[in-house]
Amino acid sequence: MLFDDDAPVRPNGNTIRRLRHERGWGPKSLIDAISAARVSATGLGGTITPNLLDGIEDQNEKIPYDTLCWIASGLGCDPIELVLHDEEEETDDA
Repeated sequence: MLFDDDAPVRPNGNTIRRLRHERGWGPKSLIDAISAARVSATGLGGTITPNLLDGIEDQNEKIPYDTLCWIASGLGCDPIELVLHDEEEETDDA
């Protein structure tokens, strides 16, 4: 599966929250890890806001694929692991 960096994707907020909790992190720790991953990879600062993280974890809010990649880098996983698949969305809605 290939994605355009700016193409919106729907992340699996439950998976992101689960991975964050497995690491014993609160939201701020994940936001800091995303920032550190970005600085390490590009030399540029930047991260996501607490409100965006809430929207992602609570409502699977659509985000650009490159943002999903930064979240995955902060969590140390593959971005594809964090994409909400159609079957999961149907299950979550039921």
